[in-house]
Amino acid sequence: MQFKHPEFLYALLALIIPILVHLFQLRRFQKVDFTNVQFLKAVTIQTRKSSQIKKWLTLLSRILALAAIIIAFAQPFFANKEIVGKQNKTTIYLDNSFSMQAKGAKGALLKRAVQEILSGIAEEEKFSLFTNTETFVDVSKKDIQNDLLQLEYSSGQLSYSAAYLKAKQLTGTSPETINRLIMVSDFQQKENAFSIPNKDNTKVHLVQLQPVTRQNIAIDSLYVERDFDNNLILNVLLSNTETNAENVSIALYNDDILLAKTAVSIPKNGTSKTEFRLNENTKINGRVSLEDPAIVFDNSRYFTINTPQKIKVIAVNGAKDDFIKNIFTPDEFDLVSTSIENLNYNDITNANLLIINEIKQIPVSLINALEPFINQGGSACFIPSMDGDLTSYQQFISKYSGFGLTEKNIQEKKITSINFSNPLYNGVFDKKVTNFQYPKVNSYYQSNASNVVLSFEDNTPFVYKTNNIYVFTAAINDENSNFKNSPLIVPTLYNMGKQSMQLTDISYTIGQPNSYDIAISLGQDGILSLVSGKENIIPLQQSFSTKVRITTSEVPTKAGIYSIQDKSNTIQNVSYNYNSAESNLQYYNLNTTDNYQVSKSISELLDQVKEERSVNELWKWFVIFALIFLLIEILLLKYLK
Repeated sequence: MQFKHPEFLYALLALIIPILVHLFQLRRFQKVDFTNVQFLKAVTIQTRKSSQIKKWLTLLSRILALAAIIIAFAQPFFANKEIVGKQNKTTIYLDNSFSMQAKGAKGALLKRAVQEILSGIAEEEKFSLFTNTETFVDVSKKDIQNDLLQLEYSSGQLSYSAAYLKAKQLTGTSPETINRLIMVSDFQQKENAFSIPNKDNTKVHLVQLQPVTRQNIAIDSLYVERDFDNNLILNVLLSNTETNAENVSIALYNDDILLAKTAVSIPKNGTSKTEFRLNENTKINGRVSLEDPAIVFDNSRYFTINTPQKIKVIAVNGAKDDFIKNIFTPDEFDLVSTSIENLNYNDITNANLLIINEIKQIPVSLINALEPFINQGGSACFIPSMDGDLTSYQQFISKYSGFGLTEKNIQEKKITSINFSNPLYNGVFDKKVTNFQYPKVNSYYQSNASNVVLSFEDNTPFVYKTNNIYVFTAAINDENSNFKNSPLIVPTLYNMGKQSMQLTDISYTIGQPNSYDIAISLGQDGILSLVSGKENIIPLQQSFSTKVRITTSEVPTKAGIYSIQDKSNTIQNVSYNYNSAESNLQYYNLNTTDNYQVSKSISELLDQVKEERSVNELWKWFVIFALIFLLIEILLLKYLK
């Protein structure tokens, strides 16, 4: 038993006073003479004994009544010693990721969790709560009830260690506070093993909500390719868990118009692929859908096929340009191939890629014209001549990098190394190739540049990138090299052209870094917006002379088809989809450890927390005892003779 005001207990010492008064009380009796006191004497003795018993009982009841009143003022109580004199701070992490759409025994996991939190927390209690998208600090249930009831699902999820660290920021580290973290989630299995870095006295409770079934049919991804007959094909990859799925209906829409429909069977814990043929040169705002009531966010995926835009390439030639014309074909590129004498400098500002093909001397006028072009996001590819003017080459490259070309060496070298991680070769190779037929050069210029794309057998660069310029260190004409006959030349130059203007893909994933270019020249105050029926946002963007580069990551937050607008004018469309990682209904197998306690029910955990925090106050009982002893005293005085 503990006391809120133990200082009142010193008053118990005062109870010794009535005891001393009683023990040392001196009472004189008056003597009365009788003729015969034989019989009277016996009666007197009996009366004295009864009087002494009555006095002792009265004294005892009076002392007990006073003691009970004193103890009542001290306010005794029973409670856990750990919580005495300390504040309680509770922080709740509520996972609102898409996997919480799964159905539990009493409905969707997230909706049921909200109901149990609202019903299990006292009206006056202050606590903090955060989700993957919202944060509420030191609030009561009444403050956030409407927010929780209207809480939407999120495409992104905090890692569990990040959720713990955020909770630590909200609760603080005061030793006078009992910090408690309650993490409510299905604890979907991620790539890494489950870990909570609990290194202090924070009490961590994990409430793992489990669905009644783990079956989920999902559209994992979409991609476009051409078949053997050169038809444009949309491939749809689907996945399924727990049980076989037979004759699942898949529909393809352009806006709200149904284009095609098919059925597919998906094996248990397996995948399947289905195909739709698309019309050529048709603008499509596409949506692929299926019906699955378990988890609905992955029942649709969006894609966009815009009117093809040609990338503008200018080739300034001092040697043959046949290989350039073969790579930059008219269906994808708008190629202007010319000599230095016939170059129209006004065309440079509208180009995306400029190729300097073995010009012996780069004119100062071209060097000056290229500077604003490259600084405004344009790309260049420089191929030197065998007997070029090294001074003009250095003057050109030195404007953008300290890694230029130095002396010329006449020596045969093989091109043996490919930097597979370079963005220029993204999607080109299925695996690293080391035994290909090595192309060679007969002469080259030395360079100590980094960011190498292709290198010689001694690891010196053959192609490297500096700023927005790809630099060859050797001529590739037939006399000096057989590189034009190598399979490497096509992906190397082709991707230089494609990446000079990052055209939009058919779709992007929300929450991942995405970047693409829009071919438009904006004014000084021009801004592009992403607009849909669900959101209207202004993304991060960088304006150049001939294009605007848009970069997105956390926004937009809703899947769908967005129009890219300049004021109210729609330029083109772009699609965003949710990450399909939440579709995999695999969960951690959690058990209570020294770092955390695992529960299956929010209600049971909150009842447990209330029990741990409960304080049984006893002062009312001691007031009742005092009244009882006073009543006993009254009865003793009245009825005990």
